[in-house]
Amino acid sequence: MRVTGKVVRFDDVRGYGFITPDVGGEDVFLHANDLEMDKRQARAGARVSFEIEEGARGKFATQVHLATDAGSAKPRHKDDDEAFPGGDEYFDVLSADEFRHTITEKLLHITPALSAQQILAVRSSFEEVARKHGLIDS
Repeated sequence: MRVTGKVVRFDDVRGYGFITPDVGGEDVFLHANDLEMDKRQARAGARVSFEIEEGARGKFATQVHLATDAGSAKPRHKDDDEAFPGGDEYFDVLSADEFRHTITEKLLHITPALSAQQILAVRSSFEEVARKHGLIDS
């Protein structure tokens, strides 16, 4: 079944990333070999159309095209390491997409050898804790 979604992250050097499907559920692994478009178009925020397949390591996207309703992609997020200037009594409440993007970026930066399945498992656990403590805008 063909679905649409948004690229959460894509590293064109490593050749992989993740897509958040519009139908919901866990993010889907995206490999450069499954792109049927220029890999430079697979940037964070890009709207895409794709097939979802189940593999030994989880769900992955195939036959990935830019979605027909694709507009301009959202700009990348500001540096996630910037401290909030208001002091420690304030904190940013992130959207679920922003949170997943931030966690994915950090995991890949800290431990690039993590598999897609490991990243999804760790990120899901962090998201559960963040929701419980009101750190994600629901």
